[in-house]
Amino acid sequence: MLELDLQIATEAPAPTEAEFRQWCELALRQRTADSEMTIRLVDEDEGRELNHTWRHKDYATNVLSFPAEVPDEFLDIPLLGDLVICVAVVEREATEQGKELKAHWAHLVIHGCLHLLGYDHIDDEEAEEMEALERELLAELGYPDPYADDETETSPTVTTKDSE
Repeated sequence: MLELDLQIATEAPAPTEAEFRQWCELALRQRTADSEMTIRLVDEDEGRELNHTWRHKDYATNVLSFPAEVPDEFLDIPLLGDLVICVAVVEREATEQGKELKAHWAHLVIHGCLHLLGYDHIDDEEAEEMEALERELLAELGYPDPYADDETETSPTVTTKDSE
């Protein structure tokens, strides 16, 4: 079971809680234990501030992933971590990349959830594994391959606080 805390800190329109839950549950289905996570939807100011604080980059990025850092004695708690999504960046990217907005949202949420599960795309082999899983999950939702027209960059700019 997924316990999802959806925090909306922006006036911009966004998917429904049911959609976020569907995308998260799909990405997390390989996990047999209960899961707790937060998704915080932010504006560009908060997105830029968080990206600057955690990655030392002075711009808002689409998604930041904060995996839970749980001490060994508490490893059996279901806390996965947090995703922070900048709504304006997601909308802008979908338009610029010619992607359906809902498909782009689904991709970024799934991608962020996979980061919370420990997937990464730092090297090519890890990126290929993560992207293959993303493609498979998005296809189950009826969405196209998000990387089909992307010849230069293989992964979204989803980052973890430890990746910089």
